[in-house]
Amino acid sequence: RLGAHLADQDGVGGAYFAVWAPNARRVSLIGDFNEWRDDVHPMQLQPETGVWDLFVPAISDGPLYKYRIFSRHEDRPADKADPYGFAVETGSQMASRVVRLEGYDWADAGWMTTRMERPAADAPLSIYELHLGSWMRWDDNRPLTYREIAHKLADYVHDLGYTHVELMPVAEHLSGESWGYQTLGYFAPAGRFGTPHDFMYLVDYLHQRGIGVILDWTAAHFPSGAHGLGSFDGTSLYELASAVDKFVFNYGRPEVRDFLIDNALFWFDRYHIDGLRLGSAASMLYLDYGRTDGEWIPNRFGGRENLDAIGFLRLLNERVHADYPDVMMIVEEATGWPMATRPTYLGGLGFDFRWNTGWMSGLLDYMSKDPIYRSYHHNCLAFGVSHAIEGNFILPFPHDEVVPGKGSMLGKMPGDDWQKFANLRLLYGFMFGTPGRKLMFMGGEFGDWAEWRPERSLDWKLLEFPLHFGLQRWVRDLNTFYRGQPAMRELDYNNAGFEWVDCSDSGRSVVSFIRGAKETGDGLLFVGNFTPVPRHNYRVGAPQGGFWRELLNSDAPLYGGSGQGNIGGVEANPLPIHGRPYSLNLTLPPLGILVFRPGGSGGAA
Repeated sequence: RLGAHLADQDGVGGAYFAVWAPNARRVSLIGDFNEWRDDVHPMQLQPETGVWDLFVPAISDGPLYKYRIFSRHEDRPADKADPYGFAVETGSQMASRVVRLEGYDWADAGWMTTRMERPAADAPLSIYELHLGSWMRWDDNRPLTYREIAHKLADYVHDLGYTHVELMPVAEHLSGESWGYQTLGYFAPAGRFGTPHDFMYLVDYLHQRGIGVILDWTAAHFPSGAHGLGSFDGTSLYELASAVDKFVFNYGRPEVRDFLIDNALFWFDRYHIDGLRLGSAASMLYLDYGRTDGEWIPNRFGGRENLDAIGFLRLLNERVHADYPDVMMIVEEATGWPMATRPTYLGGLGFDFRWNTGWMSGLLDYMSKDPIYRSYHHNCLAFGVSHAIEGNFILPFPHDEVVPGKGSMLGKMPGDDWQKFANLRLLYGFMFGTPGRKLMFMGGEFGDWAEWRPERSLDWKLLEFPLHFGLQRWVRDLNTFYRGQPAMRELDYNNAGFEWVDCSDSGRSVVSFIRGAKETGDGLLFVGNFTPVPRHNYRVGAPQGGFWRELLNSDAPLYGGSGQGNIGGVEANPLPIHGRPYSLNLTLPPLGILVFRPGGSGGAA
């Protein structure tokens, strides 16, 4: 009912407008259809709900509008965009636009049916995170529209083997040259890239190519811009507290909870979205987050937990999973909130997946060190993996880690250019071998040298150089291997899915582990050498004899490596080591990772 809806009333075509502003003295609908005058279309208050509504005849697709809200406490009225507006004009005024969402002819029935049948616990999930405005631009630096990017993005992501894309916020935001997290139009895809039907086309085409779509969703805060939700009717209607540049939602108010839950369901319903990723959840869950003593009030038990936010998140996930049991709810929460991915009936928050930011931070810190010092920090490798099994984690290398001041993924790596690429191939191989689903931000897959900036395109010309092309091919092969090998994902969140062979060789900075699968014999052996020194005659324990085929080698020449390895595989000897009855005598390439699987015959692969 809220928002602007094209409709007929008593046989007359027009639009019905409704806005929640219970504390306003007067509300008028203004727009380009009445020369933005507030005396033409005064709205009527429904006292029992606090909703002001009005039917205006002869309105069709396209007009711009706002609500002029007269407060009981201020002399000057405020012109507000529609909180439920389906489209927003581009530019500084950010007026809402009347549009008809119906009428798009979806062609993704096959994807939607398969999505309902897919067991989420076993399905591969490798996510390519991107910013629509800077993934690729025209030569004049103009960003691609939704329809222009659809085929290019689908071809690229499909070729590299990713299962999903995660779009940084698509909901209309204040600036095109931003990350997108200052949401103004929660129900409106960003108009700078096209119309709502154009965005439907992007999602539809990705689905037709077998690629799921996840959206970043900003329910933790909203900006303090004049046209948005802040002081909407002259009172703190949507917000609980303010900071310098943003507000925190009042999750204890039923209408605010409904607004956010409506919004989540809206993206699943109207746009066929496959998942939402809620960022900055810590700012929701803790009353003192980002505040000093005296700036926050303890909850009724004297604690710092935001009980209203906890209740909202549980209700949100219950509603989403009841209506759309085949979608994903993902949370970024860096404080270790217990049971974030456990069902609400067990006391959890009810999310499906959680970003493992602790694993990411520790591993990136380790990899950024000169290899000569890594032996002193060897426990970082084991510590991060031990926690990766605990809570339906996604292992992310997201946009936050490549912003100005943090360096690109390639730039974080130590050594000369060859060592930087070898380190990054090793890092990605270790990430894919570690239990948990995967996420990688755009540009990292081919080694963009520059830090990410939303106003510039990725440097696609780098793919003309062998080391960059080789890195991209390594990521493609990792994704293909991940999707095709059950041991890479079947038991991600089960202790039977991961077992260290040896994580104690700090002197040589070598680790080895086994990934298990449901079917015996489908296990994989990973061995990683985190120094630029090749290791010859390095013995690693194995659970069984026979030939172990070398399936992946990050040092292979086609990836830009030096070509050291084991000529397709090795025979296990009955020489016990690492608590195993057999062992493999290996050549470990410098800054390289190897993957073996038992079975098959000897000889070159």
